[in-house]
Amino acid sequence: MNCYELLGILPGITSVIGSGGKTSLLTKLSQEVRGTVILTTSTHILPFPNILLLENPTLTEVSDALITHRVICVGSFSSEKHKLGSSVLSAQELAPVADYVFVEADGSKRLPLKAHASHEPVIPEGTQRTVQVIGLSGFGLPIHQAVHRSEIFCKWASCLPDDIVTPTRIATVIAAEHASGAVKANVILVNQTDNEKDLTLARDFTQELRLQGDNTPVIAGSLFNSTFVEMRDK
Repeated sequence: MNCYELLGILPGITSVIGSGGKTSLLTKLSQEVRGTVILTTSTHILPFPNILLLENPTLTEVSDALITHRVICVGSFSSEKHKLGSSVLSAQELAPVADYVFVEADGSKRLPLKAHASHEPVIPEGTQRTVQVIGLSGFGLPIHQAVHRSEIFCKWASCLPDDIVTPTRIATVIAAEHASGAVKANVILVNQTDNEKDLTLARDFTQELRLQGDNTPVIAGSLFNSTFVEMRDK
């Protein structure tokens, strides 16, 4: 199955949160789905290479662009000139003119893992499906090196910044965020699962998540290698 099928992506608004491959996932989904696609953000992203960018367009300009371009990006340049911020048009306003609206709805400082502050993630109104990405490359590293907002992570997991990232600690944090209502996700993608050793770690994470009482579906795979597998409960 394709990535979008395993993740249960349907027409409408999909928000992508977490860390370790959000932008790569947006690109992958835009390539796989059939129909018109708008890529946008509720936080900040880098422009997508070789994809038409419309800066703060009108809805008519968006509609016109989708006649000649199947995939476009909509946003506005932020104070960090190389990054895009949210558009004046919300995802909900954009949704009627495209088959799919894919929103990068979280920040991670380019680290493979993250915990969430009280104002995160920024999931737009009208979102029908939320995908939470975690980067397996952070497993086995010291928390302070691998995790954005490591102090919040350590609070949830009852550990120290110099401690090592383990499947149990990641599962504990994600399950706690979900249970508190701070973060809501329909499915989790464990990205950077590149070999059998990685797959074992992804299975361990899934098992620990279930032990925490969190039944969010988990897909493990590699956006780079385009390989994906559904993690089934033991």
